[in-house]
Amino acid sequence: MVPNSMNEEKFNKSSLLKENQRLRRAVEELSILNDLAREIGASVNSEEIMKKVIHRSIRAVHAEQGMITLVEPQSGDSMQTLIRSMVSSSEHQAFHLDQALLGWMHLNKRPLVINEPKSDSRFKGIQWDKSIQSLLCVPLLIKSELKGILTVYNKRDGGGFNEDDQKLLAIIAGQSAQVVENARLYEKEQDLLRVQEELRLAREIQTGLLPKTAPNIPGYDIAGKSLPAQLVGGDYYDFISPGENRLIVCLGDVSGKGLPAALLMANLQATIRGQSLENCSPKLCLERSNRLLFHSTASNKFATFFYGILDFKKHQFCSANAGHDRPILFSKSKNPKILQDAGIALSFLEKYSYSETSISFTDNDILLIYSDGISEAMDTAENEFGEEGIIKIVSENMELPATALIDTIISAVKKHSGNRPQMDDMTMVVIKKLSA
Repeated sequence: MVPNSMNEEKFNKSSLLKENQRLRRAVEELSILNDLAREIGASVNSEEIMKKVIHRSIRAVHAEQGMITLVEPQSGDSMQTLIRSMVSSSEHQAFHLDQALLGWMHLNKRPLVINEPKSDSRFKGIQWDKSIQSLLCVPLLIKSELKGILTVYNKRDGGGFNEDDQKLLAIIAGQSAQVVENARLYEKEQDLLRVQEELRLAREIQTGLLPKTAPNIPGYDIAGKSLPAQLVGGDYYDFISPGENRLIVCLGDVSGKGLPAALLMANLQATIRGQSLENCSPKLCLERSNRLLFHSTASNKFATFFYGILDFKKHQFCSANAGHDRPILFSKSKNPKILQDAGIALSFLEKYSYSETSISFTDNDILLIYSDGISEAMDTAENEFGEEGIIKIVSENMELPATALIDTIISAVKKHSGNRPQMDDMTMVVIKKLSA
């Protein structure tokens, strides 16, 4: 009976030893998770959180190197890598998660252990780095959606990763996924808020570049208005008083939309104002401005521009056009006249010779200068408002003051567009000759 008693004692000791080891392992895991929760819970910096998660993961499973790869779905079943964060306890170069492994995790969404990379039948086509002896990948999941992958490389004792390592890393990933995602979303929100504030400031600056009030010219009713399609736009109009019974009226439309267009618009305004101080003709002003813009803007950027000088004593209007929509002259006794001359847009060619057009104002004449955001506004069937729409509205409302006429045109354009969003900046200037 003694031998049996001895065997039972050995069995009991072995069982007790295993139970002690299991409990010790459980305590270590709880300690790791508790420390990790305390560390990452106090931060909203995604990079800092990921570094802490990787550090803890490396220590927990005794690995040489760790990495978190954040991903997002692309079209089809592919995934795009957003961010990589790596920590190493060795002198090995940084490893990168192979696209095949990324695809496997996207499809399977479960832990993956590879202890013999070169002979693993699941990944025969991968050219493994010679330094990679083993790796363990676990998914960062939020509501069953793959948000990232936590990977550790090379067990420090030279062996492979086991089931306990896999379970522990999966727990760490599960505890960390939402924290990392929350931090990343918070940073995106902060970036968006910064961009919105910059756009708001840009809008203030751009609004400040436009005329504060319409010019008060005896015998004339003049008004202008610009409605950007976005918070900031690329349309520009201006009234400049060089003296000697003259008023410069100009309207431009730079290529593109949003902040890049607004910056180019500011450059255009500064260039035109600088040339207007030289007291030169519309033709010469455009030619000089064109050369300056050609050398100061990118080759894919340009601006259409209309520049005119009103002599309000002689009631003469001399203008030059750089590829802009042709203004329309309305008279009570004549059919609407479209000003024909229009050269190429500014900054297309270094040298270009523009032509000039002169018209005379008589009582109740109206000159409408506008950007293509008016004429090219489309309805739901993609029919443009067009010159015909402009001519119809102005012809029916010639008795209105300049400001009211602009508002009427804009209302008509919006009615024409219906539920379609405004696709381009809308800008107009009206010059109306009052009756004596």
